[in-house]
Amino acid sequence: MNIGLIIALVAVLLVLVLGYNIMLQYKVKVETAKKQESAKHVAIIDATEDLIGNAHHMPFSKALLICLNVRILDALESMFELDPKNKQLAQRIENMKQQIKQLQDNHNGAESTPFKTPTSDKQAIMMLKLVKRLRDTIRSEHNKGRFDTQAYVEENARLETIQVRINIENVIKRAKDAIVRGQPGTAVQLLRKGLDALSTKNDNYSNQAREQLQKMYEELEQKRQTKSAEELQQMEEKEREDDMDALFGQKKKW
Repeated sequence: MNIGLIIALVAVLLVLVLGYNIMLQYKVKVETAKKQESAKHVAIIDATEDLIGNAHHMPFSKALLICLNVRILDALESMFELDPKNKQLAQRIENMKQQIKQLQDNHNGAESTPFKTPTSDKQAIMMLKLVKRLRDTIRSEHNKGRFDTQAYVEENARLETIQVRINIENVIKRAKDAIVRGQPGTAVQLLRKGLDALSTKNDNYSNQAREQLQKMYEELEQKRQTKSAEELQQMEEKEREDDMDALFGQKKKW
């Protein structure tokens, strides 16, 4: 056989092998990228479902629930683009669309649950973390154009008020507990912090809470001043008694 032909065939074979390997590597790379992208969407869905699952801990508005469900729908649709033959994803997308439509058409607009005052610092911290996650989420959805600007402004303000309320209600509870334990100084410090936190707020809740904190603070200050006056009077009376004792003691020596 012609050596030139053999060399040419070997070269072609090498090209084919190299081409196959390149295509295989590209396919693996594409599949890996798809899996990573899909995993990112799954994480978004899981995190958003976790947020919705906390609707019984804190007041969720209609706008917030719709925003969170739309976030899940968008992630599902992005996953379906990566895997268009996945019938399970197609069904989940349809279910989510129906759920969003039901929220839009039938939700009465009331919040999911009344506000519940935190019973401990641990619970207050948990609620504050939840509010922060919700505010971060709606900001992200607004930046992506999936949450109307006016709705975002109103919902962000609502969540901010809840955040303030959690802090203030916890301050009031801790201040009352401190008073019961006979620690008025701690109570005064807590009330001052609460008043400082409300100094720049002007909504209905903040104004009412400010009045309540101010009243508690003034009552404690009045009690402290009264106690100080009583202690001063007792000290003066004791000094007079000591002077009399010293005087009579000297008379006895005479």
